[in-house]
Amino acid sequence: MAVPKRKVSKARRDKRRSNVWKLSAPAFSRCDNCGELKLAHRVCGNCGYYKGKEVIAQSAE
Repeated sequence: MAVPKRKVSKARRDKRRSNVWKLSAPAFSRCDNCGELKLAHRVCGNCGYYKGKEVIAQSAE
């Protein structure tokens, strides 16, 4: 049966239990062209614009 070799210190134990290290959800921003929510510094998936310029031509449906 496995037994810990040394006592885990309070600081190490509390560091493990803290929620500080957990990842947060990504921040969204509004597209300047269409107002759709998108990830920051990414081309808008809805209209294909980035920084006021059309980067990806969207097909007319």
